[in-house]
Amino acid sequence: MRRALLVVAIALAGCTQPAPPVAPEKKAEAPKPVEYYGTTEPFAADAVYFVLTDRFVNGDKSNDHRDQGKGAALHTFDRPTPGAPKGKSDNVGYLGGDFRGLLDNAEYIKDMGFGAVWLTPIVDNPDEAFTGGDPVKWGGMWTDRGKTGYHGYWGVNFYKLDEHLPSDNLDFRGLTKGLKAHGMKTVLDIVLNHGSPAYTMPKQQPKYGKIYDKDGKLIADHMNLPPAKLDPGNPLNAFYNTKGGLAQLSDINENDPRVLEYFVGAYEQWIGQGADAFRVDTIGWMPHPFWHKFTTRIREKHPGFFMFGEAFDYDANKIAEHTLPENAGVSVLDFPLQKAMNETFGKPNAGFERIDQALYLTNGPYANPYDLMTFYDNHDMARMDATDDGFVDANNALFTLRGIPVIYYGSETGFERGTAEHAGNRNYYGQERIDAAADSRIYRQLRRIATLRAHTPALQRGLQVNLEMKGDRAAFYRVLEQGKTAQVALVLLNKGATPAAFDLRVQPGQWKSAFAGTTVDVAVGGSIATTVAPHDVAVFVLDAPVTDATLKTELDRGMSRARRHVAN
Repeated sequence: MRRALLVVAIALAGCTQPAPPVAPEKKAEAPKPVEYYGTTEPFAADAVYFVLTDRFVNGDKSNDHRDQGKGAALHTFDRPTPGAPKGKSDNVGYLGGDFRGLLDNAEYIKDMGFGAVWLTPIVDNPDEAFTGGDPVKWGGMWTDRGKTGYHGYWGVNFYKLDEHLPSDNLDFRGLTKGLKAHGMKTVLDIVLNHGSPAYTMPKQQPKYGKIYDKDGKLIADHMNLPPAKLDPGNPLNAFYNTKGGLAQLSDINENDPRVLEYFVGAYEQWIGQGADAFRVDTIGWMPHPFWHKFTTRIREKHPGFFMFGEAFDYDANKIAEHTLPENAGVSVLDFPLQKAMNETFGKPNAGFERIDQALYLTNGPYANPYDLMTFYDNHDMARMDATDDGFVDANNALFTLRGIPVIYYGSETGFERGTAEHAGNRNYYGQERIDAAADSRIYRQLRRIATLRAHTPALQRGLQVNLEMKGDRAAFYRVLEQGKTAQVALVLLNKGATPAAFDLRVQPGQWKSAFAGTTVDVAVGGSIATTVAPHDVAVFVLDAPVTDATLKTELDRGMSRARRHVAN
């Protein structure tokens, strides 16, 4: 019996499966590195200088076409605006600015600290002054009789270069290539909402109200008819809407299937010749689905192509609609901040809290507020009415706050400050003023702060955390911690007439005073104590990751709440 049990035991033992191998312990995944950034948009590195090309510099008089348009009512060169007060001037004719004048001064723009040039539309415009509408007058709005297309926004052939701009051996491709050689990108102003003025003329004028294709074939004609009298059954009329738009401008019919194809083809042509980005004129006048189709088509062939729209509206919620990916998915010009800038640095002299209200650093309506184009004046509004100190203060803020700065030509010297359209806003700048710019304190201080931004990644793309924004004082961080870059910039602004003392606790490390070139060694629990001169700025930079717990908490909050659609 005992032997039988032993046999059974041995037999059972032979059937036992070997124990499975012990699985190796899974290594815990390494935590993802902490990232802090406002935007990953490459274009954010480049502050933008905006020129109304015809009014910048006449570098080549041979393309002025001074005999264009016969007779007092039609000639296109040098048409003073009637009604100018003594000592003032304005002009609604061509004044000769061209690609040569721009390229000849590329180093002037680059040396100021800019990485991109935005120029007004380059497409063909009519060859006579407009005879319809209300007579242009000093300070008048929507008065176009006697005006020309010197500004470029009255396109008639969007595939053809306007004859006033190129020179021998310098077309648009040559301009963009030349700007790139100076280290600058080209932003092209594009128009899809409208063509040229189209009706109310005593008799039809050549090109007005017409659009031609790349082969010069007429594809649209308003026929000098008011919008309501256009015939949708006529292909030449169907390119336009039958409702009114801006002044007497021909209003493009976004529902005509030919329209999208025409403009995609035209603007891809200019990308092919070197355009690096688009500024989209009057984006608010056409519906979101149309813009979504257009931007999608452009980016299918040119992934990541940067575009920003002009929706002239001070309602942040309204202009933010264009930034959402389901709509155009573009940046926009930051009109709400522009209004705050004028109130803060112009004659109202509001406190920095007004700026704070317009930044929308968290819980705002924009897809990403850090991608917005920030500015204080342009060609469609009165130039900022400020003292030299006001311009200096505005530039110190513009080039350190979130967003991508844009400066309108001449503002670097306070040119025509306070003037509106048809009252001097778009006057000719000229080589003489450029050559004398270094005598201007506004210019010198702009160059100082713009150059700093151009060499400081945190000021270009960093997340912003405000410490103080009230009255004449502002203090805030810009923090960029991404990839191999770890940089903290502490910005201190004083727009007051007396020195401002700051004493702020910061994380330990070696902070560099950006302008003084000196370093401040801060120990644990230490601070940066400094006095900022009247109408000045101080920037301290720490090239190290953030370790301060309080700051990290605010940065985490900013990262989670800054962007409405996290697409970066």
